[in-house]
Amino acid sequence: MTSGADAVLAGVAVTNFWLLGASRLGHSIRVTAAQGILLGFLPLLAAGADGGALSLRVLALVAASVLLKGLLFPRLLFRGIREASIRREIEPYVGFTTSLVLGLVLLAVSLGIGTRLPLPHRPVSTLAVPIALFTMLSGLFLIVSRRKALTQVLGYLVLEDGIYAFGVLAVGEIPLLVEFGVLLDAFVAVFAMGIAIHRIHREFDHIDADRLKVLRG
Repeated sequence: MTSGADAVLAGVAVTNFWLLGASRLGHSIRVTAAQGILLGFLPLLAAGADGGALSLRVLALVAASVLLKGLLFPRLLFRGIREASIRREIEPYVGFTTSLVLGLVLLAVSLGIGTRLPLPHRPVSTLAVPIALFTMLSGLFLIVSRRKALTQVLGYLVLEDGIYAFGVLAVGEIPLLVEFGVLLDAFVAVFAMGIAIHRIHREFDHIDADRLKVLRG
C-alpha cells in the first residue's frame, strides 16, 4: 500500500507543477479536480497500510471528497469562467517560467523540512509530509502570485488539498466530524468565491483581483 500512496503523492506533485506553469483556466480547473480525486482516495490507502478493514467512515470520507473536489467544485468554477468570459491567466504577478523554478525551490524546502518534522506516529509514506507541505506552499503561491480571482480560488483549493493530505497521511486518526468539517469549509468558500467572482465581473467587467483597490474609499 505504501507504493500506492507514493504513486498518488508523486501524481499530486506533478499536478502542482502543472498548475504553477498553466495559463489556461479550463486546464487548471481540470488539473485541480484530478488532484482532488487523487487525494480523495488517500484514506483507502492509509487504512490499508494500517492493516485495518475498510469502514463505512472511510468510504463516506472518500465518496464526499471525490464528489466535492472532483465534480462539484469544478462545475462551479467552470460556470464562473463561462459567466466571466475569461479563458487565460494573463500577466500574473510572477511569470509562469519563474513560477516553475520557484516550484522546484518550494519542493526542495518541503523535502528538507518534511523529512525532519517530528510526528506522533510513522506516516504512511515517506513522501507524505514533504508533498503535503509542497502542496500547501504551492496553493499559497498561487494565491499571491496570480491576478485573476478565479486562479486564486484554485490556489485556495490546492492549499486545502495539502492540509487534507497532511491530516490523512501524517497526523493519523482524525474525528470524522473534523474531516467533513474541512470539506464543508472548502465547499462554502468555493461557493462564496464563485458568487463574488460573478459580482466582480458584473460590476467591473473583469476579475483581476489587483484592480479591486478601487473599492476602497
